[in-house]
Amino acid sequence: MPIPTIRVQRGTFDAAAESAALAAGRTDIGAIVTFTGLCRDEGGRLARLDLEHYPDMAEAEIGRVAEEALRRWPLLGVTIVHRYGPIRPGEAIVLVVTASSHRVAAFEAAEFLMDYLKSNAPFWKKERLVEGTDGGWVEAKREDQEALVRW
Repeated sequence: MPIPTIRVQRGTFDAAAESAALAAGRTDIGAIVTFTGLCRDEGGRLARLDLEHYPDMAEAEIGRVAEEALRRWPLLGVTIVHRYGPIRPGEAIVLVVTASSHRVAAFEAAEFLMDYLKSNAPFWKKERLVEGTDGGWVEAKREDQEALVRW
C-alpha cells in the first residue's frame, strides 16, 4: 500500500507540481484527480479566514483518513495539503490528489477525502470581516455532515 503524503502548512501550494510529483516516473497510473478548495468572500463580507489547528493532531487525523481511503479504493497514491493561518478570499485552503489505475477509484476517493476534510478535519476557522470586525467561529454545516453518511 502506498504511503500518503500529508502536509499541513502555512504557505500556499502548487497543485500541478503536487500532481506531477505523485506521478513522476510512474507508468501504472491511469488517472489523477485533484481538488483544490478555495476561500470564498461570502458575498463580499469576508476579509479573511484565520485557520487554527493542533499540528500533531491535524496531521495524524488527516493521515488516518488517507489510510482509510487507501484501504477502500485501489489507489496508487494520495497527497493532501491543508493550509492554516490567515487565508484571504480567492486563496487556496486545501488540496487533495488521488491516483489510481482507473478514474472511478480516483474520483470516489477524492470525494470521500474532501467530505471528511470539510466535516471532521481538526481545524477551526474564524471569520474576519471587511468592516474590521470578528465574524466568529465557522460552524459545521448540516449538509457537509450529511455528505459523510454515504461513505
